[in-house]
Amino acid sequence: MVEDAGSGLTGLSGARTLLDRTSTVSRLADALRARIIEGALRPGTQLPEHAVAELLGVSRNTLREAFRLLAHERLVVHEPHRGVFVRTLDAGDVRDIYTTRRLVECAAVRTGNAPPQAVAEIRAAVDAAETAVAHERWSDVGTADLRFHSAIVALAGSRRLNDLMNRVMAELRLVFHVMDDPRRLHEPYVRRNAEIATLIERARTAEAADALTGYLDDAERQLLTGVAERAVR
Repeated sequence: MVEDAGSGLTGLSGARTLLDRTSTVSRLADALRARIIEGALRPGTQLPEHAVAELLGVSRNTLREAFRLLAHERLVVHEPHRGVFVRTLDAGDVRDIYTTRRLVECAAVRTGNAPPQAVAEIRAAVDAAETAVAHERWSDVGTADLRFHSAIVALAGSRRLNDLMNRVMAELRLVFHVMDDPRRLHEPYVRRNAEIATLIERARTAEAADALTGYLDDAERQLLTGVAERAVR
């Protein structure tokens, strides 16, 4: 006996409502993550549920679910009886972030056959950073740097890696805030980004990967020093 197609779909009743709700939660989490990546939400910032929900025009239940997603990504933390706060990362977080970055970014550079769009995005990020430097917009330089490294990962042509790096870049932006002088943090790497971009454009992938490895080692040491100094203060 063949089951009626309509009756076989009764288990999907209510799925549309769930789909709409899930989509809203995901979009909200994406928006909050983007604000973290842009540097607009600093570590330790409290996110009062009622005020944020009203400001963004979403229900408090939807906001709670978005917070849960971001907590899973280690971007916010819920403190009992106090509320939700943007996370402050520590030295262990920095080491873990850079372990991930070395494994993913350097491998992406070595893949070869880089998608032209990803290569173009790498150069566009370098250009954006140089423009921001000229106007001394150091927060924008940091944003361009994150964009540069996301484009590096895009060389691998993997959506899953792109999604992973988007979350890692949000954590990295939170680490940037430990440095009191953003110019001292970002300015030296603008030139190094440009050099790596040129190596990638010339398909000198092994040299680019080696340059990127040294770059990440230096950046990790600098940020660990910043975390240690902040802890003393």
